[in-house]
Amino acid sequence: MGIETIIAPLLRGLTFNGNFGRLIKFNSSENPAGRTFNIPAEIKSQTSDSEIKDIMVSAFNSYVDVNETYPETAVLEGVGTFTIVEKNNSPKHIDSVSPSVSGSTLASSVKGKISVVTGGAQGFGEGIVRQLAASGSLVFIADRNLKGAEVLASRLNKEIGYRASIAVEVDVTNEYSVRKMVNTIVLEAGGIDIFISNAGVLKAGSVKEMSLSDFNFVTSVDYTGFFICTKLVSPVMALQNSVSGNYFTDIIQINSKSGLTGSNKNGAYSGAKFGGIGLTQSFALELVTDNIKVNSICPGNFLDGPLWSDPDQGLFIQYLKAGKVPGAKNLDDVRKHYENMVPMKRGCTSLDVIKAVYYIVDQKYETGQAIPVTGGQIMLH
Repeated sequence: MGIETIIAPLLRGLTFNGNFGRLIKFNSSENPAGRTFNIPAEIKSQTSDSEIKDIMVSAFNSYVDVNETYPETAVLEGVGTFTIVEKNNSPKHIDSVSPSVSGSTLASSVKGKISVVTGGAQGFGEGIVRQLAASGSLVFIADRNLKGAEVLASRLNKEIGYRASIAVEVDVTNEYSVRKMVNTIVLEAGGIDIFISNAGVLKAGSVKEMSLSDFNFVTSVDYTGFFICTKLVSPVMALQNSVSGNYFTDIIQINSKSGLTGSNKNGAYSGAKFGGIGLTQSFALELVTDNIKVNSICPGNFLDGPLWSDPDQGLFIQYLKAGKVPGAKNLDDVRKHYENMVPMKRGCTSLDVIKAVYYIVDQKYETGQAIPVTGGQIMLH
C-alpha cells in the first residue's frame, strides 16, 4: 500500500461533515489548483499509519485555522495531488428504479457516500447498484464480468446525468485482485463508506456425489471471499474514522435464508452462508472499535434473477436435474414449489433487499445481525 492510499482516506476523514467525507481524487502529477494544502514532506519518512495520521491532522487543522476553509487540493511533493471535491451531484429521477424507495427518508442515509457492490453487474447486485445510485451514492460496480459492469455503469450514468457509478474488476477469491480493487477505489474517490459483499455462487447436489472441486468453488466465493474483502476494506474504513472517532461505515454481506436454516442437497452453499454469519458476528465484535458496523442480510429466493432463471446453470434447472423437488416434471413445477413455500407467495426482489440495506446504514445501533428478508419463510426464534 503506497502512502497515497493512506493519505486519501485520512483526507476524507478530515473533511467529515457528520455523515460522510468529501470525495478525494488522486493524480500522480503535481498540478495543484485553487486553494492548496502542502502536505509536510516529513510524512514520507514515517513508517506507521498512526504517525502519518498525527502529522496530517496537525498540518491540515492548522491550514483550516488560518484559511477558515478547506483546501481544494492537497499536494505531497514527489507523490502527487489530491483533489478535494466540495459536493456531490444530486440524482435526477430514473425510470428504471423505484422512486418510492430511492426518495424515501431511509434512502437519504446513503446520499453522498461511497458504496461498493461486489457481483454488482447482475442479479441482486445490479438491483442494489441501481437503487444506491438513484439515492445519491457514488457506486463502484465490482465484478469479474468487467464488461457487464462497464455496460451497466454507462447506462446508469446516462440515465442519471452524471458519473454516479464506476466499473471496477475484481475476483473476490483472489487477495491480490481485491487489494487492487480497494486501491483503485481509494485513489479514485478517497475511501469506502458502504461495502456490500454480494458476490456469490451456488452448485447444488447430493453430498454423496458432489466433487471436492465444486464444494471448494462455492466456499471460496461465498465464505473466503467475504473474509478477503473485509480484511482489505476495513483498514480503509478505520483510517477514515481515526481522525474524528465518529465516522460510521458499513460492511454488509448479502447472505441467504440458507444461512439461517439448512438446505437439502445444497450443503456447500448453505454451509458457506452459515459460516458467513459466524464471520459477520466475529468481525462485528472486532471492528466496532473503528465504528465499522458489520451485518448480514438474508434474502429469500430471488426467483427472477440469473442465479435461479439462467436456462443452463440456474437453480431451477439444477434442482430439476438433482431431483430436489419430488414430482417436478418441468421448470414451472420447480418455481411453483418454491413460491408456495413462502407465506407471501412470491420470491424476494432487489427492492426488498435495498430497504434492508438502507435500514442498516441508517441505524447506528445495530451490528453483528443477520436480518431475514424472506416474506415470512424464515422466522427468527
